[in-house]
Amino acid sequence: MDEGDQPPLAGIRVLELGSFIAAPFATRIFADFGAEVVKIERPGTGDELRGWRRGRGRTSMMFRTIARNKRSVTVDLSTGEGRDIALGLVRHCDVVVENFRPGTLERLRLGSDELTAANADVVLVRISGYGQTGPYRDRAGFGGVAEAFGGLRHVTGHPDREPVRPAAPVGDALAGLYGAIGALMLLLAKARGRPHEGSRVVDVALYESVFMAMESLVPDYDAYGVVRRRTAGNLPGVVPSGIYPTSGGGSVIIAGNSSGVFGRLMTAVGRPDLGADPTLADGSARDAREPELNGAISAWTARHTAAEAVDLLSRAGVPAGPIYDAADIADDEHYQARDMLRPIKVAVDGEAEEIRFPGVVPRVPGAPGDVRWPGPDLGAHTDQVLGDLLGYTTDRLGELRARKVI
Repeated sequence: MDEGDQPPLAGIRVLELGSFIAAPFATRIFADFGAEVVKIERPGTGDELRGWRRGRGRTSMMFRTIARNKRSVTVDLSTGEGRDIALGLVRHCDVVVENFRPGTLERLRLGSDELTAANADVVLVRISGYGQTGPYRDRAGFGGVAEAFGGLRHVTGHPDREPVRPAAPVGDALAGLYGAIGALMLLLAKARGRPHEGSRVVDVALYESVFMAMESLVPDYDAYGVVRRRTAGNLPGVVPSGIYPTSGGGSVIIAGNSSGVFGRLMTAVGRPDLGADPTLADGSARDAREPELNGAISAWTARHTAAEAVDLLSRAGVPAGPIYDAADIADDEHYQARDMLRPIKVAVDGEAEEIRFPGVVPRVPGAPGDVRWPGPDLGAHTDQVLGDLLGYTTDRLGELRARKVI
């Protein structure tokens, strides 16, 4: 990017009143693409994510990843002066993102009415377990619960065992994406001279974000009376597709379920007869013969290493890939070529170490996002932000700090 170029969201300021993952995930998208994100944290303790999966040091790499490119400001929102600080910051912001349980901001006198009174143009993104309305609005909601309520947990795992949770915060990430999209839609409408009339609130429910990823779960139930069950990680009706064993105890994932790919896959594994079989041209027919097809593919993959199988199938035009762990990802040339591993100096146990953080997604050639700094230490930017935006003097900051407002 040339020196004079600006990232797409430069000039946008976002106030994060969130913790854990969902709201911070949304604001990280803004921060990666040039928006100024001010993260409000509790004095003394901060976001609990700072302590999650912490191996060494005072701040986890999980927090450093999700809070990157943000400014940390400590404010006790339960105090009158803390509330005044928050409203003062809102006057200088384009977007506010929060993920408290519904009613919490209202009890703090920081609800949508108060925020709109402070800044009529501000967009408020509200992320919660069940949304701001409905009979379950007051229930506590975390990502794992949302994944179960949204239908994902029931279909994840093996059919003869209890459901399992995906080993990544799927619900939180999806809700964060919807929150960012909602805010950007309202900002775009405003920029085009079509500001939204009335409340500028984006209401995101964790469970709905998961439910929207479940494609035809309910339509299949209504149309066919089918209740989807656990299928050991494979999507029902998507055949052949899944994880297959390779020599040496490894495995490879193959997606050969489209009609064109299916023929190439069966030729590659030495069964062109199956690829040319007219009775297997339809996806439903392949589903009915899934054990036979998987057996033919497994017999071939078992004679090759994972690397050999991926290479041969890729050359045949068949989507296939290895099953990577963190070490595999860190060493992969494609991750490196796509700038998906960003080395950043981070203080761990007082010593600066080079840590590779995930790159920026999506790629925007000519106006890329960037990882400018990792998630900051607690309150690292309090004095700077309150001084620059609200004009607080050193003496005033000292008084507030003495009373533990900041």
